[in-house]
Amino acid sequence: MNIVGISCGYHDSACCLLQNGRIVAAAQEERFSRIKNDNSFPVAAFRYCLDQAAVSIADIACVAFYEDPAQKLARQLWMGMLPGVTQERRAAIERRALATHPLEEIRLVTGYEGPIEVVDHHLSHAGSAYFFSGFDEAAILTVDGVGEWPTTTYSSARDTEIKRLDQVDFPDSLGLFYAAITDYLGFEVNEGEYKVMGLAPYGRPRYLDKIQQIVEDGAKGQYRLNFSYFSFLYQDRMFSDALCELLGAPARASGAEITQFHMDVASSAQRLLEEILLAKVRYLHTLAPSENLCMAGGVALNVVANSRCLNEGPFRHLFVQPAAGDAGGCLGAAAIAHVRRIGARPDRERLRHVYLGPSNSVEGTKRILDSSGVAYRDYRHDETGLIDTIVSRLIEGKVVAWVSGRMEFGPRSLGARSIIADPRHPEMRDRINALVKKREAFRPFAPVVLEEFAAQHFALDHASPFMLEVCQVTSAIRLPAVTHVDGSARVQTVTRGANRRFADLLRHFHERTGCPILLNTSFNLRGEPIVCSAIDAISTFGRSEIDVLVLEDFVVDRADVPQAWRTFRPNTRAALEFDVYAML
Repeated sequence: MNIVGISCGYHDSACCLLQNGRIVAAAQEERFSRIKNDNSFPVAAFRYCLDQAAVSIADIACVAFYEDPAQKLARQLWMGMLPGVTQERRAAIERRALATHPLEEIRLVTGYEGPIEVVDHHLSHAGSAYFFSGFDEAAILTVDGVGEWPTTTYSSARDTEIKRLDQVDFPDSLGLFYAAITDYLGFEVNEGEYKVMGLAPYGRPRYLDKIQQIVEDGAKGQYRLNFSYFSFLYQDRMFSDALCELLGAPARASGAEITQFHMDVASSAQRLLEEILLAKVRYLHTLAPSENLCMAGGVALNVVANSRCLNEGPFRHLFVQPAAGDAGGCLGAAAIAHVRRIGARPDRERLRHVYLGPSNSVEGTKRILDSSGVAYRDYRHDETGLIDTIVSRLIEGKVVAWVSGRMEFGPRSLGARSIIADPRHPEMRDRINALVKKREAFRPFAPVVLEEFAAQHFALDHASPFMLEVCQVTSAIRLPAVTHVDGSARVQTVTRGANRRFADLLRHFHERTGCPILLNTSFNLRGEPIVCSAIDAISTFGRSEIDVLVLEDFVVDRADVPQAWRTFRPNTRAALEFDVYAML
């Protein structure tokens, strides 16, 4: 039983394949096209999933799509008829309405002629969390910008059934509230929300009383936006001039200096989001008094809010879908389709890892390196030697790009497409931010730790394999490169069962230094997707200031990089115009 799940059309398009209820493959289209947050039909991801499963179109029993196009179109047309909508905005909505229907696109692009299951957007989110949580029953909270009409849903689940209990509908949306603050602070919507969360600990919630005026926390599961402060319904901007007047300052221009004012606004918005989510989690528990909570939707990638919901809320256990945003919707759609067709859950085991993307063949990688003329070290028959070499480089203070095995699915690099470094070096965070990632200096990096040592160094009493929670750093070892300004860290725990080579690297580093922790961040440059292929890795390494590249069983040092690598960029599909407002 092969079921393909597809999410596309808004942002972060993706495809997955379930084979007899187990995830065989999943990948985002951006990793192949090299277009950040690519929203186009996931042609390359679809092709990859079939190749990975060794099946053809004829072997596909069902394709599942992650939202209801008819309901979404109805909402978009409603938006186009609102009084005050600009002519340009209305024209963009009309163009969207006249575009190829997603279900027609599936057939036109892939040639697939079989059944297509349409799954409600928030049901896809709910299924993506619950059916891979390992829980027999749970409460489910989904929160995002918008799907068809719902923006927040409260559900209960038992065995194969997910039952929606309450919801909040568009245009009221916590995701769009946070997006408006992201826009006001000069960051890109659907991309810069991480930056607001990272900036918040540098500030104090001095403007909380003002921010509370733009979102009213209502009774039970409801809340309301004050639309005098928002403009996304009418024009191509998330916030209105009234928000600038309320906060007493104009919006920050992209790339402009970040001041204490901006930090305090970020802190205030983050605090309000946490407080409302915590209230809604408590409300959900009155509807579904389980010990288990599942969360998904883009807002569930706010790891600080997740931790408060777990630590201060009524639920004892939390599972957040690792690809909680729209990309993960393909998993939920496929899981729901499996239930509808089989009458049984797709898989009762908890999702242990997300190494679901493509890998680079060792021999193919060697051919690429040979053809480039670069000097490299070959460890094909000496994994111990490779690990010993890299540990030595890390101890020397080198920054290492680590490409090993199958690529991760979701927004985090978890030891397959990572940049790693010694977290004990005080200058390491600033060095990587400035010279490698080329991003804002305030953004933190995450620690990766062997699971059995996590509790000795962090206020964490359970596994955290997907970097979806934060906790306080309690280690006796000083870890300045991975400790945020408020003493917290977004921890990833690693086991040998999930990622053998990465765990062995951590273990050897621990044996030589007494520290079972490394700095781990995604292997990409600012504005680019995480690397996928060996060619992507070579291009990114060449254009960065990273010291060492580990490419499967081969090691390349910066000193040996040929000049051609320093400017090489592989061909990408032509960038498509991405209008977040027209897509809402």
